[in-house]
Amino acid sequence: MTDAPVPAAVAARAARLRARIEDANHRYYVLDDPDITDAEYDRLLRELEALEAEHPALATPDSPTHRVGARAQGGFAEVRHAIPMLSLNNAFEQPGEDDRTRFREVAEFERRIEQTLDRREPVFSVEPKLDGLAISLRYEDGVFVQGATRGDGATGEDVTANLRTVRAIPLRLRGKGWPRVLEVRGEVIMLRKDFEAFNEHARRHGEKPLANPRNGAAGSLRQLDPAVTARRRLSFYAYGVGEVDGWRLPPTHSETLAQLREWGFPVSSEVGTARGFDGLIAYFRRIGAKRDSLPYDIDGVVYKLDDYEGQRAMGYVARAPRWALAHKFPAQEQTTTVEAIEIQIGRTGAATPVARLKAVQVAGVTVTNATLHNADQVARLDVRVGDTVIVRRAGDVIPEVVRVVPEHRPPHARPWHMPAHCPVCGSALLREEGEAAYRCSGGLVCAAQRKEALIHFASRRAMDIEGIGSRFVDALVDFGYVHTPADLYRLALDDFLEMKRRADERDGTTPETVKQGKIATKWAENLIAGIDASRRTTLTRFLYALGIMHIGESTARTLAAWLGRLEFVRSMPAPVLRVLPDIGDEVAGSIAGFFAQKGNQQVVDALLAAGIVLADEGDPDPRLRGKLDLGVLLDAARIPKLGPKSTALLAQHFGTLDRLLEGGEAHWITAGLPQAAAAGLAAHLAHARAVKELREAEAAMRRLLDAIPAAAKAARAPLAGQTVVLTGALASLTRDQAKERLEALGAKVAGSVSKKTSFVVAGEEAGSKLDKAKELDVPVWDEARLLALLAEHEGGR
Repeated sequence: MTDAPVPAAVAARAARLRARIEDANHRYYVLDDPDITDAEYDRLLRELEALEAEHPALATPDSPTHRVGARAQGGFAEVRHAIPMLSLNNAFEQPGEDDRTRFREVAEFERRIEQTLDRREPVFSVEPKLDGLAISLRYEDGVFVQGATRGDGATGEDVTANLRTVRAIPLRLRGKGWPRVLEVRGEVIMLRKDFEAFNEHARRHGEKPLANPRNGAAGSLRQLDPAVTARRRLSFYAYGVGEVDGWRLPPTHSETLAQLREWGFPVSSEVGTARGFDGLIAYFRRIGAKRDSLPYDIDGVVYKLDDYEGQRAMGYVARAPRWALAHKFPAQEQTTTVEAIEIQIGRTGAATPVARLKAVQVAGVTVTNATLHNADQVARLDVRVGDTVIVRRAGDVIPEVVRVVPEHRPPHARPWHMPAHCPVCGSALLREEGEAAYRCSGGLVCAAQRKEALIHFASRRAMDIEGIGSRFVDALVDFGYVHTPADLYRLALDDFLEMKRRADERDGTTPETVKQGKIATKWAENLIAGIDASRRTTLTRFLYALGIMHIGESTARTLAAWLGRLEFVRSMPAPVLRVLPDIGDEVAGSIAGFFAQKGNQQVVDALLAAGIVLADEGDPDPRLRGKLDLGVLLDAARIPKLGPKSTALLAQHFGTLDRLLEGGEAHWITAGLPQAAAAGLAAHLAHARAVKELREAEAAMRRLLDAIPAAAKAARAPLAGQTVVLTGALASLTRDQAKERLEALGAKVAGSVSKKTSFVVAGEEAGSKLDKAKELDVPVWDEARLLALLAEHEGGR
């Protein structure tokens, strides 16, 4: 090694080697047309490594010799995606005689786009749905600077060092005209041949083989040592872009993919375009026929509306775009034997029978367990221990038993029955009237429910208690420190230290600090600080944290926005709840059923007593006045012969339940109710229980309506109907906190700037979104103005 100037001939040779090696990568991964052998590739790489070792000045950040970096210390850093990496809605084949029936979800998807855009047979970009790990690659001035996993869509893990080992990913873009910032999104996969080669090597050396190519790709990419990742040959295919600065996108997605190819990114050769429903189904069948011969695993195809203007017009729903759809292939099936049927208790207490199977490969995955869903399904299939069964992975994900092969049934096989008691806590398993599922009656005394409920309660999108993960929850529950979420708020420093000591004794480990006679306390102090910080939260987060079945963030936000206060959410019956947007009978029943349980109400009371403050509580939405009346309650009762028109008529004429009862059947008919409907209503109201339920629902509805102020809703939602974009770093708020508080004031927080944007909030180091706002003459706010707005309108919340 020397510090002397690099001879021109040596520098030229190094430049030629780098160009040749990267060209070989491009020809192999992008063009699928390799022109040198692996041995020749390795020889060239070793020569370049020797030159750079002898002349360090030759080394460049984008040199192919730098693909293997240093080992990650303590895990991966968090990366917040500038534009969320959204998931896609799925479509599956349904029973039917024609294409539009069998593929009705695809037909509805295409028809919705036609109607929204007023466009016949729109053009779609179509591609195989690769079965790997979604990632984003960030390039600045043409050089790869950061790579991250999808994570939860908003935040992923920084796996840059590992991604640099993937030869299919260019370290420097080819061609010219690159943007200043380019974020490319795609899938890291393990090709079938590389998967088979890895497993063959593992078996020869007595090592554990990989379960399937997808697990191989995901597990390899999350290795802390990039050298391990490098030994597992991974591939990459691009399928789109995220953040872009300094480049005007082409008008269509397919043209964008073509440009990515020119810049050196692999794009599947199966990518194309299709027109209308018939074109989509033709592509689905073509790729399905080629599925087994493709070099990689796929689990379906993806349809994306090709033109970006149409995509923007279609928009998004929840966490998925309306302009894209994943069309999944029918599940693959295999035959195996049932070795046992056991019960699993879920977070909500549902008891699910699970078949323990003789190991079998299904769709490339080793399956040893399969869900039987519920006792009715077991009886319907007549599954018995010892049976030969057909197993499939529903949607190529969840293994399930499809049917029994009765001719192979052994003579000793006996019918299976749901056990009487919970296998976890011993409490009785009960089946509620009208439900298919059995549930453990142990509630919070059942460890199976308690741990999962606590993990969910503390999770980032719920109460966001930093540091409370599954490991701590296991110890807190196992050693009896926590029985309900409220117990978290009673824990002291000594509790955590004692818990840690007991866990170390149980596990047979002694930390180095203990060996040195010291006791580390900072971690416990941080946990207590995290718990204390969570005491002030929002109604949306609190409702989501309770883990009510069917209640995700979107539904929790709806409840908070429309009902305003926890006291109304926890006391409203299902007939009232079902009038809220996107809340149907099942969800309304789940919410009302949760709060009907005495134990759940006690937990909520204990949490409030522990100091939980819901900072954004307010008044119910005035629009409820136009949604709630006697007719709504009667309609929810599902009375025979009594439809929505009839219930609306009764509400208009009688107004209250008492007046309706006083009127009687003759007055109902006089008011215009058909005789058959009147007879059905009379029969229903003849039952005291039915009248009692209606009275309770009406009383709850009146309490809610009486709480609505006379003032207009605008006073409570000053940003209703406005769209806000956040860019750059804010000093006093995280992006999530700002988004949450703006949404509480009625705003929609978008990820990109358009002419419809009401204003942009720009923090430090604001980037392309600020430039776009100035270009479109969209108002730009600084952080001080945002804080002033929040202070002005949150005082009463």
